[in-house]
Amino acid sequence: MEKKAITQRDLNQFTGDLERYCHPMNRRVIYTPGVRFLADRANAYWLVDAIASYFGSKAMTEAFERDDWLKDLQFWRLNVSADASAVLSGRADSDVAPFIIQLIPYTNFPLESVDIWAGYDGEFWTLYLPSEH
Repeated sequence: MEKKAITQRDLNQFTGDLERYCHPMNRRVIYTPGVRFLADRANAYWLVDAIASYFGSKAMTEAFERDDWLKDLQFWRLNVSADASAVLSGRADSDVAPFIIQLIPYTNFPLESVDIWAGYDGEFWTLYLPSEH
């Protein structure tokens, strides 16, 4: 599919509300209108799926054992290179090494990078844009 126009300014318009969408494959993951807008506008439900796929995985369980901070809040980032490859990474904070790194050989994602945060409320992992915090 062709890239749709989307900017960081478009994403910054989302400042949080109570509406949530349930991820169809991982029912422990929900996401906000901002993440839904990003997925719709950038044809990037694959990005939401990629992040959601780690919750409940062996890699995530092992990361929890190494770092308790990850059990409450995580910072995910997609960085797209000039050759259209990308790296998806999850971190406990900006100054620590990622606990998950996924190499993506090709994407038509329209932004150079995007951040999606994940917070746990005791029942669900909520994916949201930083502006929705």
